[in-house]
Amino acid sequence: MTAQKGKDLLLKLDHDGDGGFTTVAGLRSKQLSFNAQSVDITHADSSNRWRELLSGAGVRSASISGSGLFKDSASDEAIRDVFFAGDIKNWQIILPDFGILQGAFQITALEFSGNHDAEVTFELALESAGAITFQASL
Repeated sequence: MTAQKGKDLLLKLDHDGDGGFTTVAGLRSKQLSFNAQSVDITHADSSNRWRELLSGAGVRSASISGSGLFKDSASDEAIRDVFFAGDIKNWQIILPDFGILQGAFQITALEFSGNHDAEVTFELALESAGAITFQASL
């Protein structure tokens, strides 16, 4: 895989639940993280007291964060609506030449900031709220 343009990593929201996804406008940076908790099953008879983990157990999660500027577009309004309602919505993350991740996420942080001589910016954080599906790029 060759180097990819950061602008091609997209975050999309299905605001109405109709399967139509809108790209979150104004994002300048985006980050996707996967996490997996381990389940320690080490016991007194573990070989040389080496830690043992239980395969296939534990909790998996995904986190998305991004920052950018609000452009007063439909996606900006949708994000505010979803956050203030506390809704869990279906989101897509498009990773160029890798694939599409899709699943339920909740906005866990929405922050605004601005300097007197610059634009208003925002930061967004989402946490997975269910299973994530993956469709590889062809």
